[in-house]
Amino acid sequence: MAVEVVGGLWTGSLALLADAAHMLTDAGGLALALIAVRFSERPATPQKTYGYVRMEVLSALTNAVVLLLLTIYIFYEAYKRFVDPPEILGGPMLAVAIVGLAVNLGSMKLLSAGSSESLNVKGAYFEVLSDMLGSLGVIVAAGVVMVTGWTLADPIIGAGIGLFIIPRTWILLKQAIHILMEGTPPEVDLALVERKLLAIPGVTAVHDLHVWTITSGIDAMSCHLVVADMAQARTTLLSACDAMKTGFGLTHATIQIEDQNLRQAEGELRL
Repeated sequence: MAVEVVGGLWTGSLALLADAAHMLTDAGGLALALIAVRFSERPATPQKTYGYVRMEVLSALTNAVVLLLLTIYIFYEAYKRFVDPPEILGGPMLAVAIVGLAVNLGSMKLLSAGSSESLNVKGAYFEVLSDMLGSLGVIVAAGVVMVTGWTLADPIIGAGIGLFIIPRTWILLKQAIHILMEGTPPEVDLALVERKLLAIPGVTAVHDLHVWTITSGIDAMSCHLVVADMAQARTTLLSACDAMKTGFGLTHATIQIEDQNLRQAEGELRL
């Protein structure tokens, strides 16, 4: 990535700079994983009862915003080069792109064996694969510039790589904002959660039901269960916690049991 930045500035190639920005998305993902690991090891405090686990989400949000700004800059540079095409050093541009392609092919070879055994490694493999395609695009642009002298091939390829960055970055931005807004995790069907709770013997109503994500892999839920017989409160609570754990993987559950008769009496007093 660093070589492509230097090469892009030296040769005047936007495609190289755009490919470096594309590689930055992968570097950013690795950095987020490292930040999450480091900060999650810190213990919780009375001031931060969840510790620092949400640093991952804040880092993801920052990463997405920076990448979107980079993409906007790439489009702006592409527009400027369409209006006033600069001189581009096709030979050095091709050499740097070939180095990038070789690095990506080497990385793919290293990751190929583990990609069939680990989803994380498979994800990394496909990221490097997309980088390899970006390097091929730069090689094509460099070849066109060298053979035909048509320098507009460079901003066209550069803008194409910029477009390639947007979908993943947009998804990352939406996921980070969704977590910070304490939205329901996409894999949890809230209506099904409510039906499971209502199916527990003795439960007559469910209210104030919330499911949210604290950070990746840590979901939480809270709710109030109205029961007809408070003598069965302990059994109902155990059944509800078990239903959340086995049915939805929600081990961080806060469930309040309420007496139906008391709730009805409170409602009548308010009336």
